[in-house]
Amino acid sequence: MRMAALIIVVFAGLTARAGNDALPISTAIDVRTEDLLIQPPAVNWISYNGDYSGRRYSGLSEINPGNLSALRAEWVFHARNSGRLEVTPVVVNGLMFVTAANDASAIDARTGRVVWHHSWPISEGLIDDASQHTNRGVALWHGRVYMETDNAHLLCLDVRSGNLIWDVAYADWNKNYGATSAPLVVKDKVLVGTSGGDDGVRGFVAAYDTLTGKLAWRFWTIPGPGEFGSESWPGKLYRHGGGTTWMPGTYDPQLNTIYWGTGNPAPDFEGGVRPGDDLYTDCVLALDPDTGKLKWYFQFTPHDLFDFDAVETPLLIDAVYQGVARKLLVQANRNGYIYVLDRTNGKFLSATPFAEKLNWAKSIYAQGRPVLTGVQPAVEGTRICPGYSGATNWFAPSYSESTHSVYFMALEECETYFFKPQTFQEGKGYYSTGVKRIPGEASQKVLIAFNLDTNSIAWKYPQTGGGRSSGGTMATAGGLVFFGDDAGSFEAVDARSGKPLWHFNAGQEMTASPMSYGIAGKQYVAIAAGSDVFSFALP
Repeated sequence: MRMAALIIVVFAGLTARAGNDALPISTAIDVRTEDLLIQPPAVNWISYNGDYSGRRYSGLSEINPGNLSALRAEWVFHARNSGRLEVTPVVVNGLMFVTAANDASAIDARTGRVVWHHSWPISEGLIDDASQHTNRGVALWHGRVYMETDNAHLLCLDVRSGNLIWDVAYADWNKNYGATSAPLVVKDKVLVGTSGGDDGVRGFVAAYDTLTGKLAWRFWTIPGPGEFGSESWPGKLYRHGGGTTWMPGTYDPQLNTIYWGTGNPAPDFEGGVRPGDDLYTDCVLALDPDTGKLKWYFQFTPHDLFDFDAVETPLLIDAVYQGVARKLLVQANRNGYIYVLDRTNGKFLSATPFAEKLNWAKSIYAQGRPVLTGVQPAVEGTRICPGYSGATNWFAPSYSESTHSVYFMALEECETYFFKPQTFQEGKGYYSTGVKRIPGEASQKVLIAFNLDTNSIAWKYPQTGGGRSSGGTMATAGGLVFFGDDAGSFEAVDARSGKPLWHFNAGQEMTASPMSYGIAGKQYVAIAAGSDVFSFALP
């Protein structure tokens, strides 16, 4: 208790400086529902994607092409328990929240000084993705901080001190479960998902009461016996069907609907044991946040044999599209197509290929189903494009309100897919074999701008590197797109043309997505690289 009291005093003493004046940073952090509804984010980046829409568009414009060359690093925060941060920092009233593995830290967003630190042990005995102890950030609600742990616990911390308020194990009956996401708070509920789809778990989205941690509802992404779609899951296979929910969804408060992407079916590369479409894998689900009831779904890759998760952020965009004012859902999908749906009902509007290397499908039917080529994993191996990492992946896309363009990082890659039957075993992966890189075939990351007005790719910015990075994007009202490039640099380009304007060599691989915030009239941009969080500002 004495340590907690000391930390609160330090927190109360934070100041932000503008010129010669010292302005107190508010100590009364109280994130209300109306705060979460603000779009676009500006001085506060209040959730993983900045706001509920998932667009990662900052309303701040102080940093622009005219002064960008003066942008410099202000401070660096080093995480001691992770060499591969995938977190997007969250900032409210000058206080930044960062996660690294199972630890959370509150940081003075002006100086990088640690205000409090909450440590949680790294779990032993985990497998696959969970064993990497990935954590992508926190959610805030009133005076509370929520985070997931590597072994699928939901922690509730006090925003003033970092002290634990409660801890809920939300997936504990199968040790193949894990968690890698940031939670999402909607009204009085905090929503979570799991990883482990490649390891034979049954995916779900769960909602917990923000005050008590009591379970409010759970939606299983793999239907049980007798439920709609269960014909794909004979016997007890539904208990191991995958479809995990390992990235946060988005939310439309006007429609009172959550949009959440689901992962691939299990076993990954063996389709004979799971006939049919394998619902609700590789889908975007439209859920009622009050009850968890399904409103509609859209499946991008029915009967997936290629590990084409659909957990990429579903962007919620209101725009005139093909001559009609619509509420759109846009997703750049791992399967190589960027999809545009009507988010009021899930109606398919278009799918445009963005990957040049794409051989699993010929095109997309008018109803949204793929026209397959027939390629599939084989005992002797089959060359399939995109590869196992997908034509894009979890790293964040963004959308600019001024250019009407979606920005995302793509990967041009093919790999050899192999097939070998396998039975589920707890504590082991459930892939039914795997993939290999093709000798002599290069892989390349490409930053893409997709324009909704023309329904076409506006420009491409090819990257220099090995294609292994996972840096996401952020658009700003200053006419810029910030992103982690494939050469270990934090970079900015002109949002309209894609012209490179600025870069900072972080010297570490980028596996995270950027954000922006403001303090006392000064704009900052921040991104995690390797084991560090960097914050940048103008002099």
